[in-house]
Amino acid sequence: MSGVEVITFGCRLNTYESEVMRAEAEKAGLNNAILVNTCAVTGEAVRQARQAIRRARRDNPHARIIVTGCAAQTEKQIFAEMAEVDAVLGNEEKLKSASYRSLPDFGVSAEEKLRVNDIMSVRATAPQMVKHIDGHVRAFIQVQNGCDHRCTFCIIPYGRGNSRSVPMGAVVDQAHRLVEGGYREIVLTGVDATSYGADLPGTPTLGLLAKTLLKQVPEIRRLRLSSIDSIEVDRHLLDLIADEPRFMPHLHLSLQHGDDLILKRMKRRHASADARALCDEVRRLRPEISFGADMIAGFPTETEEMFENAARLAEDCGIAHLHVFPYSPRPGTPAARMPQLDRALIKERAARLRAKGADLYAAHLYRMIGSEQTILVEMNGLGHTENFTLVDAAGLKPRSLVAVTITGHNGKHLTMQQKQMAAA
Repeated sequence: MSGVEVITFGCRLNTYESEVMRAEAEKAGLNNAILVNTCAVTGEAVRQARQAIRRARRDNPHARIIVTGCAAQTEKQIFAEMAEVDAVLGNEEKLKSASYRSLPDFGVSAEEKLRVNDIMSVRATAPQMVKHIDGHVRAFIQVQNGCDHRCTFCIIPYGRGNSRSVPMGAVVDQAHRLVEGGYREIVLTGVDATSYGADLPGTPTLGLLAKTLLKQVPEIRRLRLSSIDSIEVDRHLLDLIADEPRFMPHLHLSLQHGDDLILKRMKRRHASADARALCDEVRRLRPEISFGADMIAGFPTETEEMFENAARLAEDCGIAHLHVFPYSPRPGTPAARMPQLDRALIKERAARLRAKGADLYAAHLYRMIGSEQTILVEMNGLGHTENFTLVDAAGLKPRSLVAVTITGHNGKHLTMQQKQMAAA
């Protein structure tokens, strides 16, 4: 192979940073190299990264393989000891061209492979400018990194460091660059995006940032947020939901569970009533909105009644896009030291919660039949409505915005009839 290939796991922030990594590695003159940007959110994510590394070495025996990302930050020794790996970079180091110029030679020891510093010492997030997001019709902008909270199940703060925000002006500049590159939709992303601005002068909020962005970059056709913490939704954000048609009617909530005792043991900052109240208020402001949510099944000490409370919350909030994670103990987290459930029971509950999610999604699809929508056409023959529901868009031009009438669904996505092409 020649050039730089990037293999990305995990979140939208990783997707964004992979473009930065590629640009910085190429700027450093790196060639014949594979960068693996890992995720640490579950043990399965780490396993998949190790599997991909071995596969990459088999397919490219003479390439340099450089491993980075959250799993490399939190479990650096595991990757450094892999014979297939030539270097391990931390989450801060991966974004700097100097890191790629100072890589060790082939055949060095595990310790010499390591370029991973203390992520907790990082106090600021430098703006990272990219012109495009490879393979995506929606563009991501990093507005925040790190997390100041310490949920008992989560290893991510130890991979990302403490919360730090990108200055508002830099976010606006990056949005200008992306819309000039032809992107119709922008997604604001971060590790704990709703904590945005607490470390900036004047403590602006994520909602104020979104308002400012839409005002100063009027060419943005659609603006979305990545996963948000429901307890941190601010008045500016509610204003956008109510009054700004360019702010898309879809929120992905970091709920994690629906039982109040489990939420306390997770060290979450909201109760189930808070989630219900937010969903009710947002739906009152924007009836067409849809919700996504992350939920963990099989958290330590979870009883059958507690599990049922989680399923009930998903139904009460009308979660159309439910992402279910079977609990995975992460070494070094408090939850890993709590009384654990049997793995078979965890898997069984995860399957039941996914079935509940499938029912909620099917009901959501049915409710949308007969509605008029504008879809953004993806590269794979599908499109997303404004409320982030998939539509069969076979034959339509990728990146185009198309007005359609929803005619039905096939259980996985909506079917449509085209009305007219939106203005370019």
